[in-house]
Amino acid sequence: MLRYAPIHSNLFINNRKRLIQHLEPNSLVVLNANDIMPSNGDGILEFRQNSDLFYLSGIDQEETILLIYPDAPKNQWKEIIFVKETNEHIAVWEGQKYTQEVAQATSGISSIHWLHEFENIFHILMEQAEHVYLNSNEHIRANSPVETRDRRFTKWCKDKYPLHKYERLAPIMHQLRMIKSEVEIELIRQACSITEKGFRRILPLVKPGIMEYEIEAELIYEFIRNRSRGFAYAPIIASGANACVLHYNNNNQSCEPGTTILLDVGAEYANYCSDLTRVIPVSGRFTIRQQAVYQAVLRIMRQAQQMLVVGNDLNMYHQALVEVIEKELIDLGLLSWEDIKHQDPKNPAYKKYFMHGVSHHLGLNVHDVGNIYQKFKPGMVFTIEPGIYIREEGLGIRLENNYVIREQGLENLMEHIPIELDEIEELMQQRRLD
Repeated sequence: MLRYAPIHSNLFINNRKRLIQHLEPNSLVVLNANDIMPSNGDGILEFRQNSDLFYLSGIDQEETILLIYPDAPKNQWKEIIFVKETNEHIAVWEGQKYTQEVAQATSGISSIHWLHEFENIFHILMEQAEHVYLNSNEHIRANSPVETRDRRFTKWCKDKYPLHKYERLAPIMHQLRMIKSEVEIELIRQACSITEKGFRRILPLVKPGIMEYEIEAELIYEFIRNRSRGFAYAPIIASGANACVLHYNNNNQSCEPGTTILLDVGAEYANYCSDLTRVIPVSGRFTIRQQAVYQAVLRIMRQAQQMLVVGNDLNMYHQALVEVIEKELIDLGLLSWEDIKHQDPKNPAYKKYFMHGVSHHLGLNVHDVGNIYQKFKPGMVFTIEPGIYIREEGLGIRLENNYVIREQGLENLMEHIPIELDEIEELMQQRRLD
């Protein structure tokens, strides 16, 4: 039914067990699937499941509701999934949907009902429950004008049942999802492996005159043929000065000789994301200046690896890297010590050339949920992605890998993806001759 290989239901069973430990007594939890979003006419956009619902159930289908009621008076009410009831018309026009048996096997939940039964069953449970946990998108970067299915449900529920004690589910989910299980790490590792295949695929194809979108096409081909749904986020194929636009994704320019291409791309697998950035030379060899900036970024990355350790936090980590960044920019002739001495503390000098953070959480979202003030713990998955952008030179260099924090240190999930200058140049030259 799904493109990716089946995931054992133990993942979702254990995730629910972890959630239950954080609930108030006599609590009912409600999670809704994401909407299918319209495009134009009768068109729709590709469906992407609500990450929290997937995390707790594994159900990857629209019009799904998950209820969790640990203190319910009947066992069949403790966990319930409602899925869209299929019929011959839906089967002909949309294809296969979850049967109750498949939903049960996927989620590890025995009580599966059709969606049209929801209101009656929910009403019975609400008569018993005291606390109701409702979900919302509380991601620190969230800024959506679209009213979600969760938001509509919250309005309906509070209007119909105004006297219950309502609680926020999102903070609990953020805490749970920050620490990845070994099963989740393996899914992210698979996404990274698919990304590696895509990166290696494009190396022999890059030459002066190739279009950015041609590279994008080769990547999506390799991702999909390896059971990915495609890109985990809008791909950035930025040649020359385009690399100085942080979220460039027009991908419509010709790659000119002597320039570099910044590739910020990642495959998803089973809804889990990877996030890779590499820079390669269009002509197969880096110039002296490109090498210098590249090596500076690589040194910042290596320093960051030493600081992404248990007990640190994102704020302390970023602040500790500022001096490293400043020194590299001075050595490149981009800043002077006088610039640093007289800088505006609210707008530090280094931000002219390095204007974003160094790391973010990674998981079911490419910018995964998490508390930025939370101390680093084993099982957290982060990117490290330093960059230097010199607009006056039309040169942007960013490098990025994905890491798991372990008790004994970092595990690099992208250790097999080429990153050293000479390795990339050698691979490009060898493959071009093949």
